[in-house]
Amino acid sequence: MAGCTQCSETRHGENSQAMADYQRALAYDQGWQMKIAEHYYKKAYQGFAQKPTQDWYHYTDAGYRWAYLRFRRGDTEGAMSVTAELLQRAKGNEAIPKTNEAALLMLMAEIQLQLHQYDEALTTGQQVYEAIEQDADHGNGGELNVAWACLNISDIYHKTGDTEGAMAWLDRCAQALAQQEQGDSLMVEEWKGHVALKRALYLLESGHAKEAQATYAAIPRRRLMEPIGYREAADYLMAAGRYDEAADWYERIDSTYLATDGAKMTFDIIATRLSPRYMAYRKAGRNADALVLADSVSAAIDSALVWQKQNDAAELAVIYQTHEKELALSDAKSETRIHRILLAAAVLVILLIAYLFWRARKYNQELLEKNRRLLAEIEQREREEQQTIVQLKAEPQEKLTASQQLFCRICDLMDSSDHIYTDADMDRNRLAQLLGTNEHYVTDAISTCTNGKSVNSFLNEYRLRYAARLLATTADPVTLVAELSGFSRSSFFRIFSDAYGMSPSEYRRVARK
Repeated sequence: MAGCTQCSETRHGENSQAMADYQRALAYDQGWQMKIAEHYYKKAYQGFAQKPTQDWYHYTDAGYRWAYLRFRRGDTEGAMSVTAELLQRAKGNEAIPKTNEAALLMLMAEIQLQLHQYDEALTTGQQVYEAIEQDADHGNGGELNVAWACLNISDIYHKTGDTEGAMAWLDRCAQALAQQEQGDSLMVEEWKGHVALKRALYLLESGHAKEAQATYAAIPRRRLMEPIGYREAADYLMAAGRYDEAADWYERIDSTYLATDGAKMTFDIIATRLSPRYMAYRKAGRNADALVLADSVSAAIDSALVWQKQNDAAELAVIYQTHEKELALSDAKSETRIHRILLAAAVLVILLIAYLFWRARKYNQELLEKNRRLLAEIEQREREEQQTIVQLKAEPQEKLTASQQLFCRICDLMDSSDHIYTDADMDRNRLAQLLGTNEHYVTDAISTCTNGKSVNSFLNEYRLRYAARLLATTADPVTLVAELSGFSRSSFFRIFSDAYGMSPSEYRRVARK
């Protein structure tokens, strides 16, 4: 650290302290001490911000890394604020590298996806590609940067439910990798593996199961590198219903991590590694393995609590100790003034925390009240729709039109204990087959008796009501509720939010209170 600081003082002039903080942050970041890393990224960013023209690269990079860590720990508003400020600075500024601007835009797209701003996220993704293209045109990035942009944009389209768009960007990524003639061939090989795994998943989700299986089978195992590739393979196999094979890949992920950080157990590890593996065991019928893993999860939670407390305490202690050392190196004459400033800063931080706590609590109360009103409106609307159907069924058959009689039969079928609408493949054709009639009659009957609703909308209403009932009465994960209700994971959150005005998790909280 001392050597880095001396070098930075020589090369960066007035920004020497900011550069030293930036290098400290990188060191702590690589050591997975994220709280300390975030602390120093913030200091570096604020230091460079005093005279950003001296070092645009490190100014934007420190800001990006600080915003990224804030976003990962749930501070979406703070991350968006820093990212938006840096993007405003980057607009029309030729001194800021396009790769930095592209990274900031990609982070903004992730934030927009989390906020369900899907159209904005797609627009931002296009801006990422344009920034990388401009950089490549100037000979600064090559095809690997283009491939990086296309792969990430493909993920954006996939998360918004546009599998066709995701596949198109994946093709662009593959083209960029094919054009890459120099560089790390091992990296290109690994990237080709990621592209092939994503392609298999997209093909499967778009109904091309045989092509997906062929694509997956053709991937050389040497391309499935490191836990990221293992997880993508497991995700595909889970989606394809090959649960036993998926469980084997999850086991490989765990064994890889155990070789490096087996003593550290966090809640992220439980959620991203142990829970999917448990689900794979259950669906594969490996109940004995599932029970053993469930016991491990229980023990892991206790371990994670202990490790998290120790890690937080250790990182906070390091921040405090390094801060004390910095104070000791200051001019003795300014010690009293510095302590007063620190005291005032501490008071301000306490006041700020109190204000943020009050604001968050008030916001949560307002959100809860709003969701309660929405829930009451939804329940009233559903009661009215059911009453209309009941009244229609009560009418004598001779007074009903052919469409009304068929609609009554459809409602009886939908209300049966089989819950046929939970079949994701259920459509007007299969509905007509079950009723022994023509699909056009089914469409006309539903449209006539529901003020113009389509068959798909009619089926989705039943699926949504079923999903809402599961959310209110079970503790099943939201993704499992989606599958049990006949939705795909990619479309469930969007359709549910559009219909109910809140996310599935928010609905569960309101419905249970």
